Amino acid sequence: MALTDTLARADADFAAGRIPMARTRLRGLVQAYPASAEVRRRLAEIYRLYGEPAQAGRWMYLEEDRDPVETAAFEDRYDLPARRMRALAWRGHESLAGSAFAEAQLTAVRTACAESLGRAVDWDTFTGEEEEPDTGGVRRVAGCAGTFLLVAAFVAIWVNGLVDLFD
Repeated sequence: MALTDTLARADADFAAGRIPMARTRLRGLVQAYPASAEVRRRLAEIYRLYGEPAQAGRWMYLEEDRDPVETAAFEDRYDLPARRMRALAWRGHESLAGSAFAEAQLTAVRTACAESLGRAVDWDTFTGEEEEPDTGGVRRVAGCAGTFLLVAAFVAIWVNGLVDLFD
């Protein structure tokens, strides 16, 4: 489906109050047309309606007239260069960005990511998995500890009930 047709459908969804559907359409368009500033701006507007400044900042990150508060929220949420690079959902070379500001932003993010990984990266092949911290072990331990505490509390309540029953 063409960009203009899908934008028209997203506008119709938005006008009819089907905001989640409009957001879904626009997210699909960002994947298909990552250089479209119009799609990114519309997606940012929807996230502003949801009160999500980090997501609004994400989709306005390549625009010179972006909101500094939203930009800071995006940079805080996607604090590692690899996370930020993946979140921008860009494909292709930075020169396709359409503005000097967007090109500079993309280059800065890619360069920071390459420096943090110690190797060259590009937008088309980067997955971002290399930079993600492994929190699986911590989550497993926390989950086991929580489960143990719940079982212990249940057993304590059950034993207390039995003691009261036979008193």
